[in-house]
Amino acid sequence: MFSQWQLRAAFAHRLSEMYGREVPAYTTLVDVSREVNEDVLRAEGAGAERLGSISRVTAERHGAIRVGTPDELNQVARIFGALGMRPVGFYDLREAASSAVPVVSTAFRPVDAEELARNPFRVFTSMLTPADPRFFDTELRERLERFLAERQLFPPELLALADRAEAEGELPDAEAGRFLHLAVRAFELSTEPLDQGWYETLERVSAVAADIGGVRSTHINHLTPRVLNIDELYRRMTERGVTMIDTIQGPPRWDGPDVLLRQTSFRALAEPRPMRSADGQVTSGALRVRFGEVEARGIALTRQGRALYDDLLTRIDDRAAKDGGDRQEIARALWEEKLPATERELAASGRAFFTYHPVPGRPRDGSPPPAGLAELLDQGWVEARPIVYEDFLPRSAAGIFQSNLSDQGSRNDSHSAVRYDSDWLSGAVGREVLDPFSLYERQQNRSLEQVARDLDLPGPPTA
Repeated sequence: MFSQWQLRAAFAHRLSEMYGREVPAYTTLVDVSREVNEDVLRAEGAGAERLGSISRVTAERHGAIRVGTPDELNQVARIFGALGMRPVGFYDLREAASSAVPVVSTAFRPVDAEELARNPFRVFTSMLTPADPRFFDTELRERLERFLAERQLFPPELLALADRAEAEGELPDAEAGRFLHLAVRAFELSTEPLDQGWYETLERVSAVAADIGGVRSTHINHLTPRVLNIDELYRRMTERGVTMIDTIQGPPRWDGPDVLLRQTSFRALAEPRPMRSADGQVTSGALRVRFGEVEARGIALTRQGRALYDDLLTRIDDRAAKDGGDRQEIARALWEEKLPATERELAASGRAFFTYHPVPGRPRDGSPPPAGLAELLDQGWVEARPIVYEDFLPRSAAGIFQSNLSDQGSRNDSHSAVRYDSDWLSGAVGREVLDPFSLYERQQNRSLEQVARDLDLPGPPTA
């Protein structure tokens, strides 16, 4: 029998093999990531594994896919549900991007710490928004919705096996093999000729819209390894002649704790695709829709910490617009000025999530432990272990999307946006879209409750 986590690990592995065959530069990215991780481990020893064991970090991947309709998104949720992956977080890339990126997104991933430790595979999943009049007029919307309604991304056999795996929590070997074969095949790049006129019509609105609604299939847009030093990876990839995007998205490099998520990618490569013209002739064309992303993960921030992060982004924008300075230097200066400089300060200020554990073998002098979290940390009663940020940043995701687009597309802001939110998305996928802050908070609170029991405190300590 294959349990859900074993299905998830096998799917991630097979998907990686398939994507490496389709996009050879991805294999280079994985190789360089492994080299950097091994070098960091040699240089830093156990400290390199503070945010995850080297085996987990090396095996870790996140994928990205795009679909066109709520029904397709619901089917994706069923497939990933078979792998023990839940929808977490709502991301509106329409508002995060300055160019035309007409999608809303969620991420499917494991949610329990034990499952994440076994295999943390996650898939950032975006859905097209044809109803948004800022991007699609009435005629184009109706034509696009007809096109999407006529296609079938996932065969019924795959969905039936997915439902069985989710309901039973496992699949027998033969059925597991069949499920994995069908699931990986569903995300391969199709060789079917594209309707050139239709694709170009959508491309004038948005290259993302064309990639979703201009084809009769879906595919992996990127598969992302995790690296322990993303700045070094960026340097080594450039040295190998791989063209990277202009910047690393997310927090700047600095001497304090790594928080949230830093991402970069090599630029989307021109891939040959057959095109069918209006007269039916099939010719060879090329599209740039898939790229190689890499990420470095840090500590999850609380709502208070995230509010500080978002405020700092606004300040960076304001200073860069006013003074015209280097954004990375501005960001680094603000980080050093405003963000806690140590993990202990992050923990004691309540700006980041940690699990807390009594320090073993601490000598007792008979005095009771303090009730406050800061005092427990300072006096050596407990230690804080950072909780890794498992999710995404809408502005960073939009930045990656934009950096790999050939043009800005078109967007008419005289129209009002159609509203999407987490509740709407929950209805579309047929299951609750979980709040990432609540997941981290639950993990932290459980550890604090255990500290209270172990130290005979009247209640869980607070920041």
